[in-house]
Amino acid sequence: MVDIEGTTTPVSFVYDVLFAYARQGLEGFLARRAADAALRADLQALRAEHAAEARGAPDPPPRWDESDPTAGPAVAYLRWLMDRDRKSTALKAIQGRIWEEGFQAGELRARVYDDVPPAFRRWHARGAGPWIFSSGSVLAQRLLFGHTAHGDLTPLISGYFDTTTGPKQEAPTYGRIAAAIGRVPADVRFVSDVGAEVDAARAAGLRTALCVREGAPAPPDGHRVIRSFDELD
Repeated sequence: MVDIEGTTTPVSFVYDVLFAYARQGLEGFLARRAADAALRADLQALRAEHAAEARGAPDPPPRWDESDPTAGPAVAYLRWLMDRDRKSTALKAIQGRIWEEGFQAGELRARVYDDVPPAFRRWHARGAGPWIFSSGSVLAQRLLFGHTAHGDLTPLISGYFDTTTGPKQEAPTYGRIAAAIGRVPADVRFVSDVGAEVDAARAAGLRTALCVREGAPAPPDGHRVIRSFDELD
């Protein structure tokens, strides 16, 4: 099971391409899709997050007046979340819907490291996954792997998990994922570039590997370090 950002896909692509595309297209997307039932559900979840956060945030976003018929409050709060790189489930869902338009229009094409497609093929052939666990929505995950420069990789992927399953830095989340894919924790290896995530996975009984890409120094945190998926085989 693998993370995306910094593990299968360069961080620069996520921040400089995907996040920038979502930010630029946010207002227009909300205006075009105002009648979309799925988007309305996402905005309702976003409003609930805002209400819970506004009580304790040190620099709370603008007050969300439910009588305001415009998208202004949603846009302001979404940008506030983006500025802080928050792993908001509602934000990730809305970003995924914006990227869906971009991928379908041919305006986006995903980048993955060159070792990722052959590793996915090897694991898939052995019935060993892969599964994806990312803070990005399942929709966003499917879009990314379905539109890569290496072609559509989704037929090789066994399943997807996002933060609707639980936070990535909490051990019980990984126990739930292992149960969902029908494996005991010790039979699952989780690979991520974030130490706190592999810490949580190891605490749940999973095997782990810390992925360190593009010449970055390996942190001394005790996890197995890999620089390519080839090292896992």
